[in-house]
Amino acid sequence: MRKSFKIWVFALLVALIIPMFGSKVQASDLDRILEYEITVDVNDDGTLHMIYNIEWKVLDSVSEGPLEWVKIGIPNKNYRSIRGLTDNILSCQYYSESGSYVRVDFKKKYYRNEVVKFSFELVQDYMYQMNQFVDGETVYGFTPGWFPDCKTDLLEIYWNADKVLRTDPEVDTVTRDGKKYYEFYKNNLKHGEKFPIQVIYKNDAFIFDISKKAINESKVNMGAIIAAAVFIFTFGLVIFVCVLASYIETANLKAASTKITRTRIEYFPSCPGCGGTRPDGANNCPYCGRSFIKSEEVIKEEDIPKEEKVLRKTKTDGVYPYVSSPNTYMRVHVTHVPIPRSTSSGSRSSCAHSSCACACACACACAGGGRAGCSTKDFYNTNLKLRQLELRGKHKKA
Repeated sequence: MRKSFKIWVFALLVALIIPMFGSKVQASDLDRILEYEITVDVNDDGTLHMIYNIEWKVLDSVSEGPLEWVKIGIPNKNYRSIRGLTDNILSCQYYSESGSYVRVDFKKKYYRNEVVKFSFELVQDYMYQMNQFVDGETVYGFTPGWFPDCKTDLLEIYWNADKVLRTDPEVDTVTRDGKKYYEFYKNNLKHGEKFPIQVIYKNDAFIFDISKKAINESKVNMGAIIAAAVFIFTFGLVIFVCVLASYIETANLKAASTKITRTRIEYFPSCPGCGGTRPDGANNCPYCGRSFIKSEEVIKEEDIPKEEKVLRKTKTDGVYPYVSSPNTYMRVHVTHVPIPRSTSSGSRSSCAHSSCACACACACACAGGGRAGCSTKDFYNTNLKLRQLELRGKHKKA
């Protein structure tokens, strides 16, 4: 018993320490961003007209499949419009998953050493702050979406220089399509490296709205992170105390009773939805998702036919076939009910029987970018197989 207790304590300590001091192992990169260009023009109403041009090279199309879609981090959810600009884009739309993104789906798959060049247009709102540092001045703060899992060779931001007071960092202007733009750029960005900039105007440069405040969903809230760390440590300590109390209580139990629940299950030999043959052990059709279960009934030991001698003796968790009935099985579930030692008050309370709910809110939505191969992750949850569609067609004709 002591040895088991030490193992519990050691495992809990390891679980608490590893997240604090462990480091994430960086696997080989799947992709590389060759060029990441953003051109920004300020509209009369203060919104930003932004054009993204990206050159994305596939380094690995085996580990997670070929490149089929990507997500590019954008400042916040308050966009006016999103539109794909290149012919290789199948769809281009807002995407929210722990942040704000533009999701770009391509018309074809891209494999190792292939480069995809694509562009999209975004009109973004809630990007400025009036009187933030100096009264009478409006500041745009912008951090392009970064890429946690790949490197970027070149990041360029071209910001229209019309009516600009100053920039941070200070940069030179270049002429593009007859207009002057401030040119911000950075070479060789590492995994997750960010490049924030600021552009400052007078309050009357455009039609700014004092009620609109810049929303930076990618900004890390250190207070929230510290609070989360304290919460995790405290929660771990509570779990430790609960486990310790449960261990001590279990060690003092005098006896335990056993409850066995037996459920008889009859399956359809083929899917009632699409006609597919039921694979061994499957409860649902892998092709259309329909249930193979024809009937399910909780039974007593005496309800088991006498010829099923093995099933009558089975008292271990598992699913066992009936010999006398095809496509019929019995599921056995064993529950151990502890009998507690009586206390002076005649009642007991244990952490093992309490209900614990953990709600952790972290104000840190990382607006990074990335990709995933739909063929390996089935993003749209289709679960359809071509062969099964052919089979279903044959059944309908019959």
